[in-house]
Amino acid sequence: MQINQKLVAIAAITFSGLITVGCGKSDTASKTPASSAANSAAPATSGQLPPGHPPMPSGQPPAGQPPSASVGELKEGKLKVDATQKFTQFQVGDRNVKTIYADDKVIWIGTSGGVIHYDTRDDSFKIVDASNGLLSSGAFSIGKIKGRITIGTYGGGMSMLNDDGKTWKNYNIPEGVGDSFVYKVIEAANGDIWIATWSGVNRVRGGALDDPSKWDLFTVENTHGGLPNDWVYSLVEGKDGVIWLATEGGMARFANGKWDNWNHAKGMGAPYEKVKDDIAFKTDPGKASEHHARQKREMGLEGVDVAYNPNYIVALAVDRNGQPWAGTWGGGVSRFDGDHWTTYTTVEGLPGNHIFMLHKDVSGQLWIGTNKGLALWQDGKFKVMTTADGLLADNVFAMETTPDGGKWVGSYGGVAYLRPSK
Repeated sequence: MQINQKLVAIAAITFSGLITVGCGKSDTASKTPASSAANSAAPATSGQLPPGHPPMPSGQPPAGQPPSASVGELKEGKLKVDATQKFTQFQVGDRNVKTIYADDKVIWIGTSGGVIHYDTRDDSFKIVDASNGLLSSGAFSIGKIKGRITIGTYGGGMSMLNDDGKTWKNYNIPEGVGDSFVYKVIEAANGDIWIATWSGVNRVRGGALDDPSKWDLFTVENTHGGLPNDWVYSLVEGKDGVIWLATEGGMARFANGKWDNWNHAKGMGAPYEKVKDDIAFKTDPGKASEHHARQKREMGLEGVDVAYNPNYIVALAVDRNGQPWAGTWGGGVSRFDGDHWTTYTTVEGLPGNHIFMLHKDVSGQLWIGTNKGLALWQDGKFKVMTTADGLLADNVFAMETTPDGGKWVGSYGGVAYLRPSK
């Protein structure tokens, strides 16, 4: 059911000045000017992606939504949230929400300029960034490793929350991390820790992070092409301990010490002719960097001058049946049944062909974040949600679901919390 757009303004809240619109003022003791959570005390370079990274869309608040507040220094405070609304929107300013993680009643929101710790029990918040523990303010991923909150950052390696709940232990290139850009961290069932970076993937055998002898780094070179590209965007463990890896050159599988991989030539992603009329971004990454220009030549895409490369796997998930899904850059989403890839695009009902996020919720349902909305894969069809249903924006980069059915959806500019139906 769609929600009247007039409700959007009523339910909007701005981190970190925490100006509530139509819900009463923020409950903070500080008189500091309102600010964007993502901006506070962040180094100028903290929100930058590596040179040549596929361009992110520029985002603006939906029509009728109040603009984000100006930059300030507020680091913590308290919100007043109207829990009777069907949804609440939290704005983070001119920043992208890349990851969300629910740790019981605490929601961690990772943006391109800071991490927000939001406690839903009392609506209090605090901001973690390069000024108070992290080596970089930008966050690619948040999760739990060895029982500790772990953040993969833009240019600052990996940060783990210490037992005191206040300080952080940082792991970067000197400690063995393949690169300071950490896109994803997972802990496998056998205790190994895998770290996806811009320069290959680390495996820390047995999770012994402080033992240098336990660190491995897999690259295109030392796997003899088994890892198809050194830019590893995501990781997930599948059935029987199989590790699936999303890279800028296709999908890889590591099982029983052996590597396999797939790319567009092997069935992943839709052909250009199928999607060319529905490519949302017209900027050609190949014109922005030699890195992408070379990849286009190697992949036979010289004739494509828009943001399309079905070999770029930027999102990854394994569904309840153990089948991996791969989100591509303009070529839709592909599913692997063990023998063949099946690709879904706007022709099959997806709202958009650029896939930014894949999320399996607590009940095992698969959600797909695209450039034009959020889709639920259900009974062989896509059920689509957009700003008309409460999303902050139609570009969906992150999602988390809670056991009660609540949905936290991250976009450029903020997060929408969609309350469970009663």
